[in-house]
Amino acid sequence: MSSPQPNQTEGDGQPGEESFISHLVELRDRIIRAGIAVIVVFVALVYWAPDIFHLLARPLLENLPKDGKMIVTDVTGSFFVPMKVTMMVALVIALPVVLYQIWAFIAPGLYQHEKKLVVPLVSSSYILFLCGMAFAYFVVFPTIFRVMAHYNAPLGAEMSTDIDNYLSFTLTMFLCFGVTFEVPIVVVLLVRMGVLTIAKLKQIRPYVVVGAFVVSAVVTPPDVFSQLILAVPLLVLYEAGILAARIFIGKDKPKIENGDSATPV
Repeated sequence: MSSPQPNQTEGDGQPGEESFISHLVELRDRIIRAGIAVIVVFVALVYWAPDIFHLLARPLLENLPKDGKMIVTDVTGSFFVPMKVTMMVALVIALPVVLYQIWAFIAPGLYQHEKKLVVPLVSSSYILFLCGMAFAYFVVFPTIFRVMAHYNAPLGAEMSTDIDNYLSFTLTMFLCFGVTFEVPIVVVLLVRMGVLTIAKLKQIRPYVVVGAFVVSAVVTPPDVFSQLILAVPLLVLYEAGILAARIFIGKDKPKIENGDSATPV
């Protein structure tokens, strides 16, 4: 006589349940390792937290008028703001470890050609994001602060900036320009997956120009020069993405131009 049906169902469900739990355990371990990496870097840098914040504030301090200064409007701001900056720096430094933990978790479920694509994709995205942050720090910040100081001078008002507001502004700019510098990666991926063709990317160029200026008008201060600082690099990076797609996916161009998706490598 065959065994009861409920026992078979229960026995069949155990492997799937164990597999799900094992994945949760592995995910927990990966998150813990990534968190430990960030904490270790943070602890190593926390002693220099005031210096790190001063380094972040240098573009503003160098462009303030003679009587301008940074102020603290919150009782705990002088402590927590440098800590936040240091934590952000620690996250950026430890990001390769965090990305590796994510990669190690999802890699077993990927095909071989997908694994070959993910590694250069993630590394190039990280490098381009750092380039976007560097562009914001060395080019955008000094320009915007110089322009804002120029606009403030005729008002006869003392130019003082709260450190917490300054942190929020710089993080927003870092994020905006970091994402902006990812445009070539996005363009290459869209062409590689067959979502868009190189001919289509060229065709929608006028709409991209309009979109770039709309985005820059929303993100940057209202003066035209500050808007150009974001819009122009965005357009240049879009053209760089088209060129990169032509170079790296040139062998698939005949199929892509006909609307077919690129075949896996």
